[in-house]
Amino acid sequence: MVYDKQSMTVNLTRIYTRLGDGGETHLGDMSRVPKTHARIEAYGTVDELNAQIGVSLAAGGLPERYDQWLRRVQNDLFDVGADISVPEGGERERLRVIPEQTAWLERACDEANEPLAPLKSFVLPGGTAAAAQLHVCRTVCRRAERRAIACGEEINSECVRYLNRLSDLLFILSRGANAAAGGGEPLWEPGRYR
Repeated sequence: MVYDKQSMTVNLTRIYTRLGDGGETHLGDMSRVPKTHARIEAYGTVDELNAQIGVSLAAGGLPERYDQWLRRVQNDLFDVGADISVPEGGERERLRVIPEQTAWLERACDEANEPLAPLKSFVLPGGTAAAAQLHVCRTVCRRAERRAIACGEEINSECVRYLNRLSDLLFILSRGANAAAGGGEPLWEPGRYR
């Protein structure tokens, strides 16, 4: 489905509404659900991921190309959250994540991974502060993916694919952040301290 950007209007006039004080909230189609509903958990975790990416960008220490990619990802994550928040059906056309967004992530993965040395072990989160924060983003992304999967077939499966590829990109960017800083990356040494 192609989304017409011209038809979307966002008006935020008052931030507090008191409508959630009883433990319920609205989905994007205005249906009421508990705040513990699987959709709320999923798009809430996507929002948390977006905030963690914001920390990565604010902290600096990333190559300029990574900065550009992550800013695009932040915008796409609002698309993911909007998609998850609205059940299928209804008369209005809704914003949905499309395969082209996931394909863009795959191209970014390939470009970012190309200059990196092949891995000989699992990478431990760390190295530079920028790389460590990208690992935090990666783990939150994996949780967002699990939460989206927990929604079952009720959500657009492209959201799950997008989050899966994004976690891969975040892993690759963490490796690249260490490489760009000239440092090595900490690798797992199985059984080292036994």
